[in-house]
Amino acid sequence: MATEPEESAGISRRALLSRLWWAAAGVLTLELAGALLASLWPRPRAGAFGSRFMVGTVSEMKAMPVGTLTYFENGRFYLSRVESGVLAMYRKCTHLGCVVPWFPDEKSEDQLVSKGRFNCPCHGSLFNRFGEVRGGPAPRPLDLFKIVVERDRVFVDTGTIVTRAVFEESQITRI
Repeated sequence: MATEPEESAGISRRALLSRLWWAAAGVLTLELAGALLASLWPRPRAGAFGSRFMVGTVSEMKAMPVGTLTYFENGRFYLSRVESGVLAMYRKCTHLGCVVPWFPDEKSEDQLVSKGRFNCPCHGSLFNRFGEVRGGPAPRPLDLFKIVVERDRVFVDTGTIVTRAVFEESQITRI
C-alpha cells in the first residue's frame, strides 16, 4: 500500500520569505507616504517668520519714545511706537513686494517726529510711521501683523498678514 505524503505542518521557507519581503515593502511604502504628507504642512519654528514673536513687555512698549521704529529681521516686520500704541508692519511694499527699508535720518512723512520714513528702493514709494502711502505707486498702506498682549507680554503673530485699504486708528494696538 502506498503511503500518502505527509501534510506540511506550517508554511514553507519560500512562502515565509515572500511574505516578509511584501511586509517590508508595505512598511516602506507607508513610511514614504507619511513623510510626503508631513512635508506638505510647514511647521514654523519659534522665532521664524510665520510664528509668534515676543517683542517685549507692556511696560517696555510704554517706555519706548513715540516715533520709535524697531526692525525684527527674523520676523520681517517693523514695530512702530505711535502715540496711542504700537503697529507691527510687514516690510514688504504693497506695490510689487520689494523690501522697504526704514531711513531714520530722512525727512518725516508724519507729524510725530521730524525725521524718519520708509523709502521703497524699487519704485520710490514713501510710507510714514503708520504705514500710510505718502508718495509713489504703492496702492495701499503697508500690511500689518496681529499684536497680542498676554500676561504683560507683547507678541506679534507673523502667521497671518492683515491687508488694509487705508489707515484707521482702530488698527493700532493700545498698550
